[in-house]
Amino acid sequence: MSTSTTPAGANPLDRFFRIGERGSTVGREVRGGVVTFFTMAYIVVLNPLILGFAQDVDGQFLGGGSEPNLAAIAAGTALVAGVLTILMGVVANYPLALATGLGLNAFVAFSIASQMTWADAMGLVVMEGLIILVLVLTGFRVAVFKAVPAQLKIAISVGIGLFIALIGFVDAGVVTRIPDIANTTVPVQFGADGNLDGWPVLIFLVGLLLMLALWARNVRGAILISIVVMTAAAFVVEAIGDDLGWALTVPAWPDDAWSAPDFGTLGEFSLLGSWENAGVVTVLLLVFSLLLADFFDTMGTMTAIGAEANLLDEEGMPPHTQRILVVDSIAAAAGGAAGVSSNTSYIESASGVGEGARTGLASVVTGVLFLLTIFLAPFVAMIPSEAAVPALVLVGFLMMQQVTGIAWDDVEIAIPAFLTIVLMPFTYSITVGIGAGFVAYTFLKIVRGKAAQLHPLMWVVAGLFVVYFAIDPLTRLLT
Repeated sequence: MSTSTTPAGANPLDRFFRIGERGSTVGREVRGGVVTFFTMAYIVVLNPLILGFAQDVDGQFLGGGSEPNLAAIAAGTALVAGVLTILMGVVANYPLALATGLGLNAFVAFSIASQMTWADAMGLVVMEGLIILVLVLTGFRVAVFKAVPAQLKIAISVGIGLFIALIGFVDAGVVTRIPDIANTTVPVQFGADGNLDGWPVLIFLVGLLLMLALWARNVRGAILISIVVMTAAAFVVEAIGDDLGWALTVPAWPDDAWSAPDFGTLGEFSLLGSWENAGVVTVLLLVFSLLLADFFDTMGTMTAIGAEANLLDEEGMPPHTQRILVVDSIAAAAGGAAGVSSNTSYIESASGVGEGARTGLASVVTGVLFLLTIFLAPFVAMIPSEAAVPALVLVGFLMMQQVTGIAWDDVEIAIPAFLTIVLMPFTYSITVGIGAGFVAYTFLKIVRGKAAQLHPLMWVVAGLFVVYFAIDPLTRLLT
């Protein structure tokens, strides 16, 4: 962590965000904020696709009654992401952006809303966010974080690095899922049918090579330059061809440059309706599942960002940890209150850190860009993921470099670290990787007769994760 001080003649912006003290510049912060936005702007398009077509127990759609209302979900997604990311930058001064959590939104759509109304489901999200906020304000969340061994925190960062690199390869079509009809037990494959094919994949590959070349030559703005250049190239390719099979968004000039916002999902939640409609036991189990996933995802994410930005202290803690967690907890509740699912910290923020971001100014830039997408969503949708996700692969490599900080000759930490690292990408879940590492670390201490060395909170957390992993059979048993 930087120990330098802010220059005496620094401008107010520099002094407020401590830009010089952290070895950065305003230009780097702006570039980092823009890059972070580009790598996670897909959520404005993807969240409506996940939430918008799912029906609740009454057959109703979120924010749209009997018909899907994707525009309202997109506007709400951008609004909450923008406001909370700016809040993170101003309050916590940390280069961390927030938006609707992937995985969490799918859980809300397909596991919660199917058992109750959308308003009740979003009420559970608000409730979960408020509970986490209480745990933060009482110091419990930070205490748990401090109880985690430093090398296990390193493993979390490395695992997240592999995870986001896999996300990049999957979003680009370099790694694809093998259809269930295939006569094989192998779950994934190289490209489509074992081969790389199509212009979108080529855009990704050229973009990755361009980004690596610029990065290797220490070109400032390497990530941003690559995204802009390859977006332009994608436009050209799409203009020549037709229906080329882009993963998420088609690079095409929008028909309408202006889109009036629809905030139909805001305030559509019922805090206590689920208790009556779904039952107390079901509600408790669903809130517990949301709580545990949210609780540890952010801890892993903020650690990985801090490690990449060299902002962690001797205990592996980022600056203003309490403030980071408070904002993140408020974001969870705010996402439910806005009807767009729990908002959480995004590991894609690492792409902005890779571009040089070290302060909350980068988050303010990202947040402002999200707010602009409320009105200019068609322009955001024209950036194909194939042009943006090479940044995730590069940042994954940078985070992987921390693996040398793990004592691989000590099985008590090496095995839990290994499980943490591999299960994040293998299960597509940060929470599963963290949980496996915690349970394995506790188990190995016990079997080697060193249970007394375990921090009391590690016992609690490991036990909670055992319940988390067994949540389905427990739900069937108790309901």
